[in-house]
Amino acid sequence: MIGIILEDQSFEQDIRELLMAFYPGESFAHEEAAGTEYHLLVRGRTGEGSFELTVQDLKNGITKSSVTEADFSDRFETKNRIKRMLYGMLSRLTGTELPWGTLTGIRPTKIAMTRLSEGDTAEEVRSYMKDTYLTGDGKIDLSLEIARREMDLLSSIDYEHGYSLYVGIPFCPTTCLYCSFPSFPIGQWEKRMEQYLKALFREMDYVAGKMKGRTLDTVYIGGGTPTSLSAPHLDRLICRLKATFDFTAIQEFTVEAGRPDSITEEKLQVLKRYGVTRISINPQTMKQETLDLIGRHHTVDMVKDRFYMARALDFDNINMDLIIGLPEEGMEDVTRTMEEIRALRPDGITVHSLAIKRAARLNMFKEKYGDLKITNTQEMIDLTADCARNMGQEPYYLYRQKNMAGNFENVGYSLPGKACIYNILIMEEKQTIVACGAGTTTKVVFPSENRLERVENVKDVEQYITRIDEMLERKEKMLAKLEM
Repeated sequence: MIGIILEDQSFEQDIRELLMAFYPGESFAHEEAAGTEYHLLVRGRTGEGSFELTVQDLKNGITKSSVTEADFSDRFETKNRIKRMLYGMLSRLTGTELPWGTLTGIRPTKIAMTRLSEGDTAEEVRSYMKDTYLTGDGKIDLSLEIARREMDLLSSIDYEHGYSLYVGIPFCPTTCLYCSFPSFPIGQWEKRMEQYLKALFREMDYVAGKMKGRTLDTVYIGGGTPTSLSAPHLDRLICRLKATFDFTAIQEFTVEAGRPDSITEEKLQVLKRYGVTRISINPQTMKQETLDLIGRHHTVDMVKDRFYMARALDFDNINMDLIIGLPEEGMEDVTRTMEEIRALRPDGITVHSLAIKRAARLNMFKEKYGDLKITNTQEMIDLTADCARNMGQEPYYLYRQKNMAGNFENVGYSLPGKACIYNILIMEEKQTIVACGAGTTTKVVFPSENRLERVENVKDVEQYITRIDEMLERKEKMLAKLEM
């Protein structure tokens, strides 16, 4: 347990997120409670033009204090001063340096992209990220490379008059051990799928009307696992989607096939018939023991079979998701997985560092899974990057999550011309993305004001169906602003 006791709570979240980066998976308390065993206490005191931090390592009997100047009228600068001060103290206590420095947000490449767009040179961006966030050279290099590629890939996107569409299918064959996404067992909903589709089609009709006259650039059907739908339901969904929206100027149409055990030739034929340009077939690992442990009800051979099945149907943009840091996996396992993936030669690889969210079974049932060993190292990350580059793939988008194993990042790689534009748009928040379905979030961007607003749909499928009118009302208030 880590205690955070602050006189002024204004910077509590910033302090807590940096502590989480040094101590992933730790619990936090915001007052000293009798009988609680703390191994670290962090105290913050606000002075006149200053902020003082004291960190007590109670296990080792070490106390460190430091003070920084603080202009509380400038929250951005003060926040970064406090984080740099805390970083130095924690780094000395733990003997650890974080590759991203004090950066805890999920979009670090957005910093590089924004500053390059404003006319900064690469060296100016490099100095800014190093001085402001203490970011390591390797991560700065990666940020700059991806930012340049993103700017090129988004050059044809109309931020002001275009939009993208996300359609959420919140169903999966089973729930993976590490997963915290809102998904529901397809077996329990198959007989009621007509109810979900009816509500979803209402929302799609409404959105199409509100966005009429705007250019639809990309469409992404995600989940859950969209291919957990039966082939007839998948056919109905995409047929209705293409009848409802104008696909004339579409640049990309992705369906997250995801789980190999959800894929059939009939479903792939549906996707091909309706002009889907990109799919994902996601093994996560090519080690069978790990697949069994995490609740993926498919085999390594099934991954290969579904991949070759898609290739035989002329799908020429297939992505594969992998997770580094899965329980009980080490360097040898990652090496073997990458060798198997290299033999398949997909068009894209998305490499995730395991992030254990609060709602994941791996975190909720620690008495059962607490002894599982989770390892992620820079060596593992470098191996995946080298493998992708040796296959001719380039990094094109990046994001981070809280409680990531090793405090690393998720990186999408692709062959030239095969990058997922939607993935960049959702990370960089440059264009309005309207989302339909349970558990989805619409992001409305106002480029001229450099502003973004969100509106969320309820996560529960039952609630989504019964409250669909409310979901439309939520969107009405938000999308009406685009017409002003």
